Amino acid sequence: MRENGRVTSATRQPETPAAAAAPRLIATDLDGTLLRDDKSVSPRTVAALAAAEDAGIEVFFVTGRPARWMDVVSDHVHGHGLAICGNGAAVVDLHGGPGAHRFVKVRELARDNALDAVRLLREAAPGTVYAVEQTYGFHQEPDYPKLHMEIPDNLMPAEDLLAPDGPGSAEPVLKILAYHPTLDPDGFLTAARLAIGDRANVTRSSPSALLEISGPGVSKASTLALCCAERGISHEEVVAFGDMPNDVEMLTWAGRSYAMGNAHPDVIAAASGRTVANNDDGVALVIERMLAERR
Repeated sequence: MRENGRVTSATRQPETPAAAAAPRLIATDLDGTLLRDDKSVSPRTVAALAAAEDAGIEVFFVTGRPARWMDVVSDHVHGHGLAICGNGAAVVDLHGGPGAHRFVKVRELARDNALDAVRLLREAAPGTVYAVEQTYGFHQEPDYPKLHMEIPDNLMPAEDLLAPDGPGSAEPVLKILAYHPTLDPDGFLTAARLAIGDRANVTRSSPSALLEISGPGVSKASTLALCCAERGISHEEVVAFGDMPNDVEMLTWAGRSYAMGNAHPDVIAAASGRTVANNDDGVALVIERMLAERR
C-alpha cells in the first residue's frame, strides 16, 4: 500500500546481471513499481505481461495491498489468477473479480502477537495510532487518519479491536497498520523493529510514517517462496521488481531483481539490477528485453 509520490527520481536504463537462470516466474510489486502514479497499468505494461505469460513465464503480483484493492490489476492475472496480498499475509484467487475473491492461503498475525506489538510500539513511539486489516474487514482507532479512502467497519482503540471478543473475532488478522504524525518514516521503522523484535514482522511501503506489521516470518519473500516451491520453481528462476522497503526481502531472495528508478535507497542496495521509474514503464522495459534474449 503506497500513497502517490516518489521517493527518488531517476531515469537510468536497466542494469542487467551478467548471468542468470532462465526465468520461469516474474514477481512484481504494484504501487510505485508496476502501476504508474495515477494507479493505471499502461498499455505497454499490459502487452509485456501478456507476452511473458504467452512465453510460459508466470506473473505474480506481490503487494502490500489488501485483496479488495486488487481491481486495478484483476484483468491482468491471466490463467492462474493468483496474487500475493498484504505483504505476504494472503494468497488470493482474483478470478471472481472485485468483492468475490477467494483466499487460497492465509498467514495470520496472532492476536496475542498483535497486542504485544501495539503495546511495545506505544511505549517506544508515543502518539502512534493503529488500524487493523483482516481478510475482509478493516477497523481503526478514532485518531487514525483517513489514509485509505474507505470507511472503517469499526472505530475503537486497537486493544479493543484485537481483543478475543472484539469485532471480527472469528476472522483472521492479516496485519496492523501503525501511523505516527511526526516521526521520520525510516526512523520510525527502525524504532519499531527494535521494540517489537521477533513478535512480528515490521516493514513499510508508504512515504509517510506508516508501518505495516505482519506475523513473525511473514513477508512478500517468504510467501513467494512457498508459492514457488509448490510449482517446482527455484529462486534462481524468479525475476522480481520493487521500490520500497517491504520489497527488500523479495528482491534479495530472487535470482534476478530490479529496483525501480524511483526506488528507496535500501531497495537499490538490495536489488541485483536497476530499471527506469514506474511512470516510464520500467517493468515492461525489462520484460521486453528479457523476452528478446530468449529468441
